[in-house]
Amino acid sequence: MTIQWYPGHMAKAKREVQEKLKIIDVVIEIVDARIPLSSRNPMIDDLTSHKPRLILLNKADLADSQLTKQWVQYFEKKNFAVLTVDAQLGKGIKDIPMKVRELAKPLLDKFRAKGMNPRALRALILGIPNVGKSTVINRLANKKITKIGDRPGVTKSQQWIKVGKEMELLDTPGILWPKFEDQDVGFRLALTGAIKEEIFDFQETIVFLLNELKTSYPERLKERYHLETLAEDITELLDDIGTRRGCLVAGGLVDYDRTAEMIFRDFRQGKLGHISLERP
Repeated sequence: MTIQWYPGHMAKAKREVQEKLKIIDVVIEIVDARIPLSSRNPMIDDLTSHKPRLILLNKADLADSQLTKQWVQYFEKKNFAVLTVDAQLGKGIKDIPMKVRELAKPLLDKFRAKGMNPRALRALILGIPNVGKSTVINRLANKKITKIGDRPGVTKSQQWIKVGKEMELLDTPGILWPKFEDQDVGFRLALTGAIKEEIFDFQETIVFLLNELKTSYPERLKERYHLETLAEDITELLDDIGTRRGCLVAGGLVDYDRTAEMIFRDFRQGKLGHISLERP
């Protein structure tokens, strides 16, 4: 299966980001803590390499906490400032303005050296679709400013949002890249909600997920689906799970589509536990 999704508004957003960068002080990049590399648009490094960067590992509540600690160290070694956040519950959000000020200290010092009162810092907030960008913004602004949805592509245009008196955020549509060279990246993005469900195959995506879980989190699979052992063959494993959950059609055969979608929903809702699909 080849997963590709690059709506026209994303190409427009890339052009607009390039235009606005000259007035931006700090870039805030939001990634999914479960897939920190797959949820980073490689174009962002090229677009914003000359700006101080804060990386937010969002949805940390759904990720494997031990691996999240390793990811923090990974990004810090690359000289990025990093925070782990859970935007849904507001955890870690209050630390963001302080980190932005730290990153912008050279600029603030320059203002003061000239005897000027520092203006509000301008931060550009970037992230691929459905990574939690709108939720982070609404938490920072302490009110509902942007539209929130669990479907990718909700934000369609740029807007400025005030965060107190010291910071202004420029929101942008989520930007995916035109082609995923590694199809595993496409599967991870499909599983975590960055790609519309209408354009990927549930069964193939769940085969990818089950292979990952068998390797890294076998006990979670056994516990969730009441399995004593995990079949080596993925089709047999789907049979076992579908039978246990009553996902059957006439004649007692397993309904693979229904089984795959059920596993997909379990993963998305955190019912399989705290799981990360990438390691540093």
